[in-house]
Amino acid sequence: MSLPVVRVVGLGPGDADLVTQRTLRLIAAATVVRLRTRVHPAAAGLDDVESYDDWYERAASFEELYEAIAADLATLASTSPSGEVLYVVPGSPVVAERTVELVRARDDVRTVTEPAVSVIDVACAALGRDPMTAGLRVLDALASSEPLRGPGPLLVLQTYAPEVLATVASRLPAATTVTVLHHLGLDDQTIVQLPARELASFAAADHLTSIWIDELRTAGQATDDLVDFTRVLRARCPWDQEQTHASLTRHLLEEAYEVLDALETLVRVETQAHRGDPAVVHVQEELGDLLFQIIFHAELGDEEDLFDFVTIADAVRVKLTGRHPHVFGDVTVVDSNDVASRWEVLKREEKGRESVTDGIAWQLPALTLYSKLLRKAHQVGLEVPDAPEARDAATRALRALTFDAAAADDARSTSDAPASWGDALSAVLSAAQWSGVDLEGVLRQRAQRLADEIRRVEARDQG
Repeated sequence: MSLPVVRVVGLGPGDADLVTQRTLRLIAAATVVRLRTRVHPAAAGLDDVESYDDWYERAASFEELYEAIAADLATLASTSPSGEVLYVVPGSPVVAERTVELVRARDDVRTVTEPAVSVIDVACAALGRDPMTAGLRVLDALASSEPLRGPGPLLVLQTYAPEVLATVASRLPAATTVTVLHHLGLDDQTIVQLPARELASFAAADHLTSIWIDELRTAGQATDDLVDFTRVLRARCPWDQEQTHASLTRHLLEEAYEVLDALETLVRVETQAHRGDPAVVHVQEELGDLLFQIIFHAELGDEEDLFDFVTIADAVRVKLTGRHPHVFGDVTVVDSNDVASRWEVLKREEKGRESVTDGIAWQLPALTLYSKLLRKAHQVGLEVPDAPEARDAATRALRALTFDAAAADDARSTSDAPASWGDALSAVLSAAQWSGVDLEGVLRQRAQRLADEIRRVEARDQG
């Protein structure tokens, strides 16, 4: 016994002249017909066809509505004298039509879809673009809230209200140029370009509005290009061909310090900084240099069949997901200190470490290393002086220092110093900790000021 049939025809994207002759003949000959909605220009001549418009008001959600329509179509097909129901939808049955997907998924009916002009056809015709040559991707504006990813072009459908346009804008860099396609093929056709930040201002948006995004360069595409670029260097540049993980270590360290220097410069001017300012460009450049070092090591690892950039990126994302159960799980935290404490517990469990000091890089600059250990001490409950005690201890330690003027030369500098010097440094670091001060950064800033003063004196003497 053959299954009852749900035959689906489309009315095209809006212009009644685009409805196929076959669709019109099928509608005229059908004994049982249903129209999803008559809120569509090409449905103007179908006044005698029953629609599901009233169902929209009763449904709690679109998905509930669409499932109800699919079930009703199956019932109509099974009870129709001809064993078939004709289902008429706006646009094309095979483009952004959830009800058709649901009918297709049923095993109690057979679905036949008839060809129709789609919004993709009219959009590409209006813009003079070949979807295959351009590599067009078609997206549902309501399918996700994640940032949109390139490359372009993208055709975003279901943008039927300014509120939906606002959600699309939130998924794009604010300056991205988007093209609003409104009522294509109709007398009031509108094609307008806007920056994403102004997208929600298009108040006329309705069910015949869609969005075209021609260019969308995102982090994924930029990273892929950088990986490919690195492979070209490895294939063609003698210097790059000779490099190993070991030979690159000093470059990685140098680039990291240069990033630190650029960031500290930016911090001093960040209240006035704007995109394109020298300090901003400098940070961007140095971060790029550091990123290239990581990409280079990833490429070497790929050549050795050890790891690559994909496994590196995936591994750190998975690790950080586990370290943030308060974001990706059901853990509740009180504040950032609570997050830091839980972080240490999670690390110890994850790494099987016996101490919070395990895994510390002892090659860190001494001030940074000691500050890190002070935080670890506080986390394990080791008694540390409070803020007033730390300040008093620093004052006492500084007064206790002894000096040897004869030793004040580079040749005799040594770390084998009286304990009072260690007492003074650790006390000052402890006091800085209570004040939220990064002494490493403070000293670097003072070093920069001293370097500037040295240059000023040199310039004066030379003048």
